[in-house]
Amino acid sequence: MITVQIEKIQPLQHNLSKMEIQKQIKELLDTLPDHVSLVAVSKTKPNQDLEAAYQAGQRIFGENKIQEMTQKWEILPKDIEWHMIGHVQTNKVKYMAPYVTLIHGVDRYKLLKEINKQAAKNNRIIDCLLQVNIAEEETKFGFNRTELEEVVLDLKANPLPNVRVTGLMGMATFTENKDQIRTEFKNLKNTSDWLQKHIQDAKICSTGMSGDYELAIEEGSTMIRVGSKIFGSRNY
Repeated sequence: MITVQIEKIQPLQHNLSKMEIQKQIKELLDTLPDHVSLVAVSKTKPNQDLEAAYQAGQRIFGENKIQEMTQKWEILPKDIEWHMIGHVQTNKVKYMAPYVTLIHGVDRYKLLKEINKQAAKNNRIIDCLLQVNIAEEETKFGFNRTELEEVVLDLKANPLPNVRVTGLMGMATFTENKDQIRTEFKNLKNTSDWLQKHIQDAKICSTGMSGDYELAIEEGSTMIRVGSKIFGSRNY
């Protein structure tokens, strides 16, 4: 196994200044492997914080509320990629369909069909990640392996032309047990490799957040979601 060495960036538990945000972004972008994409989790953060990250070179931002994401999209630069990283209600898809770049948490086939419907209305093809439940927590969403195989069969039998499945997403159990977390990341990577054999575009393996992204990269993640290490603690 190849171990990726990444400089440790300590968690910051306060609202950061523009210079601090830019420093954190630059350190992350400079130390991440070329094959790993960084999603800056900007939920609850004001536009000026996103602008600071943007000026430091960050172009991918993740939000978990469609209304908040839409308000930011309307104001901030148009070359930003907006990723929906939260649980998606089917009746809210239409509000982000005109602009969203990637929807991370597709956890049911009904949602995939609705995304296809709304993408068609906007003359778009929307990229999606299928969410797999790799954690030992009842609160986590996602397909199990059997359900995932059924979705693949459904997509082959009834293609959705305005949806492109580009990979998988999963979240590890919230625990201090690194061996358990590593095992869960390995399981997602194995499932990702299986999926790519059936869906050519499914190259993304998205897992790893502020507290475990280094471990996630070691185990094959190609997209991480980092929030508090960039912007400081959440403003709920």
